[in-house]
Amino acid sequence: MRGTLGLVFLWFGVLKVANVSPVGALVADTLSFVPLPASFVVPALGVFEVAVALALFTGRWLRPFLPVLLLHLVGTFLVLVLHPGVAFKDGNPLMLTMEGEFVVKNVVLIAGTLVVAATLPRREGHEEQREESRLPVSTTSR
Repeated sequence: MRGTLGLVFLWFGVLKVANVSPVGALVADTLSFVPLPASFVVPALGVFEVAVALALFTGRWLRPFLPVLLLHLVGTFLVLVLHPGVAFKDGNPLMLTMEGEFVVKNVVLIAGTLVVAATLPRREGHEEQREESRLPVSTTSR
């Protein structure tokens, strides 16, 4: 799962950095409220996606990257709210346009990210705390 997600984010990120992403304009329009130029924001998102890919491939820095990645993926749903005319055919929320499908498929990427997060190894030191919490506690004093 990590490798597959890494490949997807590497691909998407490189396209944004190279300014050839087919969704660059959609991303720029959706994030127009950000007080930075789109010429910076879209490639910056691409750099973030490449960094996520490297973290997924190497297994390093996953704990700090995964929550931010989830926020990033949830943020893609802003298209549905801010640009419903772009996402839905004739305003019908059950009829997605190509752009709408591009956004909604992120549910799968969110699920994959949650699977990766759920399967991270436990941090060292946390196992001892768990063991201590399993010890029986006496309710009577001697």
